[in-house]
Amino acid sequence: MPRLIFVFVLKLALMCGLSAYAQDAAPTAPDRSATGGAQTLEDIMARQRGEPIDDRFRSEATGNPDAAAAINEHLGTLGGQSDPELWRALRYNSADIRVSAGGEVATVLVQDGGMSWLTFREGPLRQYGGWLLLGTMGALALFFLLRGRVRVDGEQTGRTVTRFEFIERLAHWMLAGSFILLGVTGLLTLFGRVAIQPYLGKDVNSLLLIGSKWIHNSVSWAFMLALIMVFFMWVAHNIPNKLDLVWIKQFGGIVGKKHPPAKKFNAGQKVIFWSVILFGASISISGLSLLFPYELPLFAKTFSILNDLGLPQWLGYGALPTELAPQEEMQLAQLWHAIVAFVLMAIIIAHIYIGTVGMEGAYDAMGTGEVDETWAHQHHSIWLEEVQEKERAKSGTTGATPAE
Repeated sequence: MPRLIFVFVLKLALMCGLSAYAQDAAPTAPDRSATGGAQTLEDIMARQRGEPIDDRFRSEATGNPDAAAAINEHLGTLGGQSDPELWRALRYNSADIRVSAGGEVATVLVQDGGMSWLTFREGPLRQYGGWLLLGTMGALALFFLLRGRVRVDGEQTGRTVTRFEFIERLAHWMLAGSFILLGVTGLLTLFGRVAIQPYLGKDVNSLLLIGSKWIHNSVSWAFMLALIMVFFMWVAHNIPNKLDLVWIKQFGGIVGKKHPPAKKFNAGQKVIFWSVILFGASISISGLSLLFPYELPLFAKTFSILNDLGLPQWLGYGALPTELAPQEEMQLAQLWHAIVAFVLMAIIIAHIYIGTVGMEGAYDAMGTGEVDETWAHQHHSIWLEEVQEKERAKSGTTGATPAE
């Protein structure tokens, strides 16, 4: 399953980030005689449809200093190139550019990869990301109608056991609260132009996006801190074991009436934990790269490692580019950041469902930290036995009298 998720996410990122490097066969050039060699309406429409076009009529129209008239002659140009011809040369990276530092990528003065990034962001990213979230919520609503709430079997004892200490709940709610803020502000940034601006106007949309950017960048630090806290507090309890196979076989008691034994965290909770840790870490790293793009470039080095492993070739791509301008790094980082965030948001929506309306008594574990013994025995019987054994041992030690 992790392998399928990785392949899916990588392919989505490569669809946009590497489109400029795809070697598509150029179609037959249309007749441009009526336009004097300039682009036609067919060129414009094909480009809007995302179809490749033969743009040599532009990319090669960069002037010829050897054949051009001198500047002191009729229609002469400085250096044998007009301004449009010079800009076309810059646009297609054919101008003679020399730099003293920065390497080959520093010679790229006009980088057009932003259009591929924008097209993917406004198209597949919004479409598939939005449907993923809506589809997740719809599936959970349907499941609730069919299954109903998972109830506690039998009468509750009224005796409670401490499920999570204060520091654990603090880290959890800091992680949850910051992630919700990051998700909402990220969605506003992505969908604001199509979901807010047409109805509330540009001023309101601008105000929301400026505020969202500030909140997103600021709250991200709380998210990363909480992620580290949660990892070190709970990683020892989330190592997979044989009990997880029993839990999976019985669908965790959510489907059916069986209640498999579990320690502090069951298999489903372990999936949530590792999803949050791995996807959250990936989101955090790509976010840091966006905050510090010139100090923390990620993809050129990552692509070099993937090329050495042969993974792009296995997926049907050629060698990935290992020389990327800072703008290209930011475009790829933003796409990866958003794609992984959508996947994690869908997982967290399912987690919120189970922790609230999906299961009776589940919210108490993170609300007050105390759960009824009946609930604990039904969902985490082995953990309850361990806790009770420690309590008995503690009471026995405290109540013992010294021998005379």
